[in-house]
Amino acid sequence: MMPKHSLSAGAVVLDDHGKILLIKGPERGWEFPGGVIELGETIEDGIIREVKEESGIDIEVTRFCGIYQNISQHVCATCWLAKAVGGTLQTSSESLEVGFFSLEEVLDMVTWSNFSERILKILNEEEQPFYVAF
Repeated sequence: MMPKHSLSAGAVVLDDHGKILLIKGPERGWEFPGGVIELGETIEDGIIREVKEESGIDIEVTRFCGIYQNISQHVCATCWLAKAVGGTLQTSSESLEVGFFSLEEVLDMVTWSNFSERILKILNEEEQPFYVAF
C-alpha cells in the first residue's frame, strides 16, 4: 500500500510594524493562517492562497523555516515566514476574527496544541531549518 500523507503550510505573517497576523478559527481558536496544499499546487503558492482566503491579506513569502510531522495523524506541516504586502483584513468561513497582534498578545491568545511553539520557532532564525516529529 502506498503511504498517504497530508501536506499543509502555515505562515507567521508580519506587518510593517512587526505585528503578527492571526485568525480565529471556529474549532481551534486563535492561530496563524495556513492549510492543506492542493494537488498540483506548490507549497509556496498554497500558503499564499490560504492566507488570502482566511484573512484577506496578500503576502510575500520570505523564508522557509521548518517542518512539523505529526506521525499519528499522517500530517507534514511546513512552516514559513512572510510579510504582508496588501489586501484588507476580512473574515471567512475559516476565520471568525482576524487581526495583527504583538508577540506578547499572540502568545496569550494562541492556545491550540503546539502552535505557540511553532510561532517562536518560525521567528527564531537560529533554530532553522527545524524538523519536529511527534
